[in-house]
Amino acid sequence: MSTVIDREAEERTPSDDERDEKQGKNRRFALFADSPLGRRLTLPVALILALAAGGLAVLAFPPYGWWPAAAVSVAGLGAAVHRRRPRGGLGIGFVYGMAFFLPLLAWSSTQVGQWPWLFLSALEALGTGVLGAGLAVCSRLIDRHRWAWAPLTGVAWVAQEALRSRQPFDGFPWGRLAFSQADSPAAAAAWLGGAPLVSFVVALTGGFLLTALWRRPDWRKSAAFVAAAAVATIAPAALPIDSTAPDGPTVNVAVVQGNVPRLGLDFNAQRRAVLDNHVQATIELADAVNEGRAERPDIVVWPENASDIDPLHNADAYSLISEAAAAVGAPIVLGGIVHEEDGTRYNMVIVWEPDDGPVFMYAKRHPVPFAEYVPYKDFFRTVAGWIDPRMAEGIDSVAGFQAGTEPGVVPAGDLTLSGLICFEIAFDAETADSVRDGAELLAVQTNNATFDYKEAGQQLAMVRLRSIEHGRDGLMASTVGISAFTDHTGAVSEATEFNTAAVIQKELTRSAESTPATRAGILPEVVLTTAALAALAAAVALNIRHRRVGASHDAREP
Repeated sequence: MSTVIDREAEERTPSDDERDEKQGKNRRFALFADSPLGRRLTLPVALILALAAGGLAVLAFPPYGWWPAAAVSVAGLGAAVHRRRPRGGLGIGFVYGMAFFLPLLAWSSTQVGQWPWLFLSALEALGTGVLGAGLAVCSRLIDRHRWAWAPLTGVAWVAQEALRSRQPFDGFPWGRLAFSQADSPAAAAAWLGGAPLVSFVVALTGGFLLTALWRRPDWRKSAAFVAAAAVATIAPAALPIDSTAPDGPTVNVAVVQGNVPRLGLDFNAQRRAVLDNHVQATIELADAVNEGRAERPDIVVWPENASDIDPLHNADAYSLISEAAAAVGAPIVLGGIVHEEDGTRYNMVIVWEPDDGPVFMYAKRHPVPFAEYVPYKDFFRTVAGWIDPRMAEGIDSVAGFQAGTEPGVVPAGDLTLSGLICFEIAFDAETADSVRDGAELLAVQTNNATFDYKEAGQQLAMVRLRSIEHGRDGLMASTVGISAFTDHTGAVSEATEFNTAAVIQKELTRSAESTPATRAGILPEVVLTTAALAALAAAVALNIRHRRVGASHDAREP
């Protein structure tokens, strides 16, 4: 036997060895590999594609605004998880999520450090991990009904975003596909079915692209699916959003961006300086009005945390705000921190009349976990202490705001504004409820001083989409920027620079109209999510049936 082996070895030529080595390398670096479901991307290629697709999705959001990248990113994730086992889809979806959320949410590390940023990104990436697992489970169903790939992708993304908007810790809907589309024709779909429908349109478009480009396509069918992707994106622009355009009385609104001084001030001095900045800017506006250089506003809006000094219990703060309101001769709608006698604290919107002082308060209904309160505080403080003692100190410093329970509307004179503070604009229910409860304008008061320009731009994109969704003129008032006005088409005007003191003023039109999205409420999301769950159930049933048939066939083998 050894003689035969030696003879075969001698007969092998160097070219044979080189060819075998080359074939081995080709197998290691192949794009596709065999699987029980058919040819799929190899794991290294799938992971690289997931990373690239996640990074590409970031470019769809402000400050970049390359909105077509969102649909291409959806297609990339769909290709990476197709024909994989659920655990493989989970892992690849998580990798996609980290590649997406780490850069998208980098602003969250500006003041609080890297650990909260990493944990937040990982929690959000679990949502895309679940999405990847679900799409992987549906692989056999997709291969059997290839026409279903695009709509299934669309409803799966809506279901994933619905989950992230609610869990964990009441959810964090940042990074929804819809919020990348303020400049896209698809944004008009918000008027019909809210943010969930916009996300569906974007993911549907990505699904069409994926179907067109999957392995060895027929060029005619590919062209048809590319055309379908284009139609899905452009068609919402034909919706009659002007039919519910604001047509009520106009109101002159001034927004004061006082800016936040940062140099050489301790915490209490900075709080007083922020209040002084907003008071001074309002008095300067009053001087401009008295000199005929500006119109007298009907209301003046200050941002969230314009008065971190409780103005109801601090005589100096009370006097300063009253002076500003009297000078400008209009109600001031300001953001302030209020301490109750029992020690509880609220993040409030306060309406301050020139003659009567504070006449109305709205408490933020959706405080941000780990920023405005800490759920399961003892547990998370212990875990944080194991990682870094400074994290435990940070948890101790969280203010612990209570959630408000009153409707999200703010009456100011004869005008009714939405009561939306900072991240509340990201939540469908809070925004829609404020409109249904009578808000004639969308007003979002925010404090971006602990973040950066990217976060502010992403938040303004949400205000733009909500203006389309509910047919309302809107505004965003920020301590440091971006402050701006929006209209029912999502157009932006009077946008301020970041870290700059400014006063902007505009005539806005009130509205009492209801768009289809306002009337439908949660229904579009429920329908689309139910469709996703039904598709998943059908896919699971098909997979189980296939295994049983295979097992029965194996049992009959002699």
